[in-house]
Amino acid sequence: MRVLTWNLYHGRSVPPSGRDLLPDFAELIASWAWDVALLQEVPPWWPRPLAERSRASMRMNITGRNQGLFARRFVADRWPDLIKSNGGGANAILVRGMRVLEHREERLRWWPEQRWMHAVRLEDGTWLGNLHVQTQPRPKPERDIARAVAALDRWTRAADRVVLGGDFNIGDPDVPGMRKIGGGGVDFVFARGLGREGGERLEAGRLSDHPPLAFELRRA
Repeated sequence: MRVLTWNLYHGRSVPPSGRDLLPDFAELIASWAWDVALLQEVPPWWPRPLAERSRASMRMNITGRNQGLFARRFVADRWPDLIKSNGGGANAILVRGMRVLEHREERLRWWPEQRWMHAVRLEDGTWLGNLHVQTQPRPKPERDIARAVAALDRWTRAADRVVLGGDFNIGDPDVPGMRKIGGGGVDFVFARGLGREGGERLEAGRLSDHPPLAFELRRA
């Protein structure tokens, strides 16, 4: 199984492009080889077209800053670098080649903004969780990670293959009961019952301020 994790930076680039970048992100994500894509900071109207372009199924959950979404979208589509993260946010899981049998969500915190972890169960029994935790100062990120792990543990008691990836907002996250598959900066993938067969940082050019990371997983 090849797992991609990428924070889309609310659909923006570095340096700013001054235009809607959905076609650019969609084309790039569709061109890469992956079975499951764990995406964070996704504009809420992007997951469906991203999935369609990638010929994938999709599950998403709305995160923070989504009140008055119509107005936020109007500005974000035209001036994404003006509205920045206030365009609204979502997490999304895209899956190729396998059926999604279950989707669950866990709110990690309300304040200072909503943070979430969500997860899917695939037809082969594998669970994959996707999170974006609160920024520092500590211990906010650690508390969100602990809540995410506790929720995954409740949902996956009978599962022998579990993956948790995303934006951990710290460079040294600890995920009890899971091994670090790889990552860098604040973006990581952890797993239980699966080991690393390979991994790489993908080339995204100017898109996002986070690197896209892809890992080959095999049964441990």
